[in-house]
Amino acid sequence: MAAGSKTRSMLEGLVREGSFKWLLGRRSPFYEEFEEMDNSPSGGKNFIPELSPIANIIVRRCSKILAVSSSELQGSFNAEASDFIKHPSRYARNFLEYCCFRALALSTQVMGHLADKKFRRLTFDMMVAWEVPASSNQPLHNSDEDISVGLEAFARLAPAVPIIANVIISENLFEALTSSTGGRLHFFVYDKYLNGLERAMKKMKSQSESSLLSPFRSARGEKILEVDGTVTTQPVLEHVGISTWPGRLILTDHALYFEPLRVVSYDKPKRYDLADDLQQVVKPELTGLWGTRLFDKAVSYKSISLSEPVVIELPALKGHTRRDYWLAIIQEILYVHRFINKFHIMGVERDEALSKAVLGILRMQAIQEINSSSPVHFESLLMFNLCDQLPGGDLILETLANMSTSRELDRTNNSAAGSQTYSISALATVSNLGFMFGSSLTNPSETGLVVGEVAVGEMSLLEKAVKESRDNYQKVLQAQGSVDEVKVDGIDTNLALMKELLVPLMEVGNGLLSLLNWDDPRKSLIFCLLSTFIICRGWLSYAFALMLLFVAAFMMLTRCFNQERRVYEIKVIAPPPMNTMEQLLAVQNAISQVEQHIQDGNIVLLKFRALLLSIFPKASEKFVITLLCTALILAFVPIKYIVLLTFLETFTRYSPPRKPSTERWMRRLREWWFSIPAAPVILERETEDKKRK
Repeated sequence: MAAGSKTRSMLEGLVREGSFKWLLGRRSPFYEEFEEMDNSPSGGKNFIPELSPIANIIVRRCSKILAVSSSELQGSFNAEASDFIKHPSRYARNFLEYCCFRALALSTQVMGHLADKKFRRLTFDMMVAWEVPASSNQPLHNSDEDISVGLEAFARLAPAVPIIANVIISENLFEALTSSTGGRLHFFVYDKYLNGLERAMKKMKSQSESSLLSPFRSARGEKILEVDGTVTTQPVLEHVGISTWPGRLILTDHALYFEPLRVVSYDKPKRYDLADDLQQVVKPELTGLWGTRLFDKAVSYKSISLSEPVVIELPALKGHTRRDYWLAIIQEILYVHRFINKFHIMGVERDEALSKAVLGILRMQAIQEINSSSPVHFESLLMFNLCDQLPGGDLILETLANMSTSRELDRTNNSAAGSQTYSISALATVSNLGFMFGSSLTNPSETGLVVGEVAVGEMSLLEKAVKESRDNYQKVLQAQGSVDEVKVDGIDTNLALMKELLVPLMEVGNGLLSLLNWDDPRKSLIFCLLSTFIICRGWLSYAFALMLLFVAAFMMLTRCFNQERRVYEIKVIAPPPMNTMEQLLAVQNAISQVEQHIQDGNIVLLKFRALLLSIFPKASEKFVITLLCTALILAFVPIKYIVLLTFLETFTRYSPPRKPSTERWMRRLREWWFSIPAAPVILERETEDKKRK
């Protein structure tokens, strides 16, 4: 009793001294609750000294939802949490997370909780309190207009309600929400986003409960996620071969359907499966009149079940945002089923994975609605799309699969049921919103489905994998930025740059050619004797290893001595600029040279064809004898001696004693090669009938 009176006196003293002037000055949204807390007889008793005023208010709200007092919540936390989580430096924030996760897990069990304005305000105020959890923290805002939350608070608490955010895409989602508010999330934007989520959920629910495609969806219990092509101003066209049909495009959580439009109704839908492993390829495609590739507004679907790819065109007056949206959501469903098939995920965990993909599509629809004027990067808001792009994204999916397996084991052993230190799962959230997925007909919370992806006071394995992947992604972006900076235009300029970069290799090559041509007999002899000794002793592998060690030592020494020095740019003498006519002549010359090289390559292949098929027996006889001798050498001579003989024959070819005989034998070899006729070739032109087919 004395302790309660002391706490209450301290609370009243803070008010008198003006410590809460930021709350009382301009009618903060916490004002009424603070006055109620101040006037309540149990206010001092439930005031926790370690927490800031805002955190105390949030804990008080959570205690009302859980029907327990703040002190009882603190006692439960002290009993359940480990010593690491209860460390004084992080006690306030971890206790606040504990209260928030427990309250959210109970609040999200109410049907239609997303439409509740009190629930929306609660989730936002939880993020506000998370930024200033301890009593030593000073708030940075004076009124509701000033209140905002940062990335860290959003990424930590928003995934606790899976329909609002996801651990993997939370940072990208925050960037999309705060693109116009300077990197801070305000409540009016947050509330607008949740309104969009609610409308997207109702739209998806009404579409799935309709009779649309009901005979085709009933077998797998498919849910309709998106429909397009019902408005005449936004048609959808299907291209198969040279035929084109308008129609209606429908995406479910298992397949893509296209209903061709007839005179007054739709024909039987065509089904393009996304769930089974049919080696599907979904990618952007170009379309145009009479088979031309002009407009980047289509999606191509290809699988082993189809004889030829199907192209779905989504026309738009400006840009290809409509196509990008459909491409992203189709790929998301395809990728989630690849994830399920790869890791053999079954039962409730399979429905959980599908729920994650579907919630991602809902979030993207909500973002698209509130950011209609600015472009949206669709792939960055869908977790399976993002994992396909991020470096280490496969490790994120592997971690997700391992978490699913461990949850399955925990549910089987009933070891984690009732845990209060984790957030709620995606499947439980969807079911509590009145929307069931997959084959599960029971409520996941009743079957003991454990938890979501966020734990109190620590980073989960998934969060660690995501953080590592994002760090690597930042390195990739930095590297890509340097790559974009050094790109130059023009064939002649790029050739000049390549020539400058290859100078060290060219110098090494020229040195080897000098040794091979015996320009300096003394150096060539020393190199020949040393190489022969290495080959005879079987040290060739050690020689290559020593070369690699030399390169590694050179790199380490360069790193040590050049740490504080600036990187010197490569200076390239740019070739003189060419006018249009000179550029055309240069291109024509390059094409002519390429054509000449291709012709020479074809002649070589035709001559080998003539030799192998003995089209000209006299030319083939010498070739056969050469092959027989080579085969006998390979069969009976040890490989070490073959390497030695090959090296000596090649390296001493232009030595002073052998140079005359080498020139004579090379002349005979060229004469023999030029005497071989090429195999005959007949060119047939494709007839008009074949083209039409």
